[in-house]
Amino acid sequence: MDNKSDAMLAEPPPLKAGRGTAHETVRLCLGYGLLVALCLGISVMAIAMRVLLPRARSKSWGRRLASASFRAYLRLLALMGACRFDLGALDVLQGGPALIIAPNHPSLLDAIMILSRLPDATCIMKADIVNSVFFGAGARLVGYIRNTPLRTMVQLSVADLRQGSSLLLFPEGTRTRRFPVGQMQGTTGLISKHAGVPVQTVFIETDSAFLGKGWSLLWTPKMPVTYRVRLGQRFEPAGDTAGFTAELERYFDTELRHSQPLSSLAPTAPAPPA
Repeated sequence: MDNKSDAMLAEPPPLKAGRGTAHETVRLCLGYGLLVALCLGISVMAIAMRVLLPRARSKSWGRRLASASFRAYLRLLALMGACRFDLGALDVLQGGPALIIAPNHPSLLDAIMILSRLPDATCIMKADIVNSVFFGAGARLVGYIRNTPLRTMVQLSVADLRQGSSLLLFPEGTRTRRFPVGQMQGTTGLISKHAGVPVQTVFIETDSAFLGKGWSLLWTPKMPVTYRVRLGQRFEPAGDTAGFTAELERYFDTELRHSQPLSSLAPTAPAPPA
């Protein structure tokens, strides 16, 4: 594939509203609509599974249902030409030992991308998402963990890890506020220390600010938006939480500043929105 230039995560993508083409606007609206329908469908099935199945089985089956649904959704986005995904690096983590999966967080799609490949993983989510109409029933079915209160979040996370599940936790605590990675919270090291499990770093690279911090849902990005996930270093269980957090932040900053080109997925470098 001949590329005139490479799309690299070397500069922060522009945060500007894009008019987009009519085709891109249609794909954007269809993508949102499919996600709403998916979440409502999972919630309806979650309610039925909670009633009909024992708790342990409904939790396990629910996680696999959510993972398969997310995977199907990403396939549809790719088929529509809205996005390009390279997520194969995550497959080596399936069926492995319990880990804290610690990615950077450039987009609202990040959790969907990772959970689509890790059917047995749990996730820490904002409390208002767990309580929402669209995600609530499904999130509670699969045992996703609220991020507040802190003590309860840590206790539930440690318990899940000790039962053999991996845990998806964004160390920044929110989508990236500053390029290339935001300030990291101590939660990752704290849970790793108490659970005695390693931290597997994950790098999510993209050529667009789509659905990043400050991106309006009404803005239309240049399509296709490209995403690539690659695995980083696996850190041993944390000892000193503060030192571990500082080391983790330095590592992410260094790695993301030297990201490789995304040209294997993107046929041309994306133009900034008009």
